[in-house]
Amino acid sequence: MNQDLYDLLGVARDADADAIKKAYRRLARQLHPDVNPDPTAQEQFKQVTAAYEVLSDPQKRAAYDRGGDPFGGGFGGQGAGFSFTDIMDAFFGGAAGGATRGPRQRTRRGQDALIRLEVDLAEAAFGVSRELKVDTAIRCTTCGGAGAAPGSQPVTCETCHGQGEVAHVQRSFLGEIRTLRPCPACRGFGSVIPDPCRECAGDGRVRSRRTLTVKIPAGVDTGTRVQLSEQGEVGPGGGPPGDLYVEILVAQHPTFTRHGNDLHCTVVVPMTAAALGTVLTLPTLEADLVGAEGAGDSGLQTDFQLEVEPGTQSGSETVVRGQGVPGLRGGRGDLIVTVHVETPTRLDPRQEELLRELAAVRGEEQPSGNVRPTQRSVFGRLRDAFNQH
Repeated sequence: MNQDLYDLLGVARDADADAIKKAYRRLARQLHPDVNPDPTAQEQFKQVTAAYEVLSDPQKRAAYDRGGDPFGGGFGGQGAGFSFTDIMDAFFGGAAGGATRGPRQRTRRGQDALIRLEVDLAEAAFGVSRELKVDTAIRCTTCGGAGAAPGSQPVTCETCHGQGEVAHVQRSFLGEIRTLRPCPACRGFGSVIPDPCRECAGDGRVRSRRTLTVKIPAGVDTGTRVQLSEQGEVGPGGGPPGDLYVEILVAQHPTFTRHGNDLHCTVVVPMTAAALGTVLTLPTLEADLVGAEGAGDSGLQTDFQLEVEPGTQSGSETVVRGQGVPGLRGGRGDLIVTVHVETPTRLDPRQEELLRELAAVRGEEQPSGNVRPTQRSVFGRLRDAFNQH
């Protein structure tokens, strides 16, 4: 077959390397035996592959342009080896998708790190600054991250000659298939370090304990992550560090329970106070901050007055506006106080006598009881609705 190699690929004689590679990928997707079992297509695929083997190699292409025989034989002969990597690129878009060949970079970005920090509810609500001790990789100060001992430097790998890859050739019905693999001598870097730094063993980084100050913003909750840019692990070869993420865990509070930005608490009052009404002094969440450094002079509201109306029933709720948790984007939630009326379990004779007199005055000596339907929750009503269908 004496057909012109440029005509086989359908490119001009002055086509650049990218145009030649794109033409080969397009033809390979049409003619590869796994796609097109036609024997004629298989023969065309061999010719197209052999043409690409020549025109993608600057030396072979130059020899062909001068009229020489770059194959040392015919199409598909033993001299017509081709790169299996190029066929994979044609079908899966390896190089087109952003992958590059050649030596790997020794200097790479470090990994992100994650630590968990427990804070009190008040600290999560109003923000706090904490000092953290973290064990991470830092750049080696002895070699400056280069990995080589002071006064030395990496040298080109003699096995791959700096390419970072070595060819592996095997025979197939298409001829010799050449695949590229990372060089085992230099691990794909293209260079070796003959005299590694003794401090970091050639990695360019060492482990160290550091102290960082993290500012926890007001309004965080369990699961919130605070990002500290470039405070994570330094990368191999002294590469740029990753980020450090601090995940918040809010400790349980003895009085308040948090739901979103609202706080809930329960206050217990005797039945006489519920019947007659009273005013209670209750603590705010800010009371937890009293005693902290500088908190005593900040004018924080440490308590508030809760008015219990006469006749308050057990389980009733009172909403105190603006006494909840500040939101991350502004505003503040509410405090919901649930009143629990406590019935006395032990009465002395005088107390029992007074209660019987009160029952007689109110006509409640033999109460008949007021039977009412049980108030079901929203989920209970939804469940019943589904069961009816």
